[in-house]
Amino acid sequence: LGSIVNAAAILAGSAVGLFFRWCVRRFSLRRAESGNSLGERLQKIVMQGLALCTTYIGIRGALKGQNALIAILSIVLGALLGEILDLDGAVNRLGNWVQKKLTRSDAEGETSSVAEGFVTATLLFAVGAMAIVGSLNSGLLGDHSMLFAKSLLDGISSIVFSVSFGIGVPLSAVCVFVYQAVITLAAGALAPLLSDAVIAEMSCAGSLLILAISLNMLGVTKIKVMNFVPAIFFPMLLCRFM
Repeated sequence: LGSIVNAAAILAGSAVGLFFRWCVRRFSLRRAESGNSLGERLQKIVMQGLALCTTYIGIRGALKGQNALIAILSIVLGALLGEILDLDGAVNRLGNWVQKKLTRSDAEGETSSVAEGFVTATLLFAVGAMAIVGSLNSGLLGDHSMLFAKSLLDGISSIVFSVSFGIGVPLSAVCVFVYQAVITLAAGALAPLLSDAVIAEMSCAGSLLILAISLNMLGVTKIKVMNFVPAIFFPMLLCRFM
């Protein structure tokens, strides 16, 4: 139930955000006729603001880690596995396929980046202690309160992100639902592996990826973030030996 509500909140928030996005673009086109593309400037400043907030989220979560060596090994091993599997390429191919099906060029020949929105939103909504602990509580105790609280936060965030990233954000609801539902259903088996220390290190690794996303959003780097996603799960193994 908690995972269903969370996914529904993302979809609802995304619907509101996409409506705002449509309004901004229509207003932009009208203003562009008079030589003043206000919508583009609004979208740019919103993107920069989101990038700054994402930087804060990444730094705050990364500081929860207690063992720098685990974080380093997780990132390195995760990057190697992700590069071998070419996760970034797979997600971008999926995003580009969806983009061709669901979006069209606007008056200036620009299209929304479905792949970027999908990856960014999925990581932001799925990474963190609330997703893991909330899913465990939902599966082990039948307590959905943490996932309900997360749903409210994700719903509000999806409004803002949909304005900038478009249709890729609501698509992330599928991954978030599957990710949290799997943890919930496997709660009995995963509970011994997900101690407070493991959750802290998983959040740390995931937050480093969120920080990478913020740098990409600001145009500072072009990191293939999706190839680093396996790093989030390596602490479950490394914490048993370190």
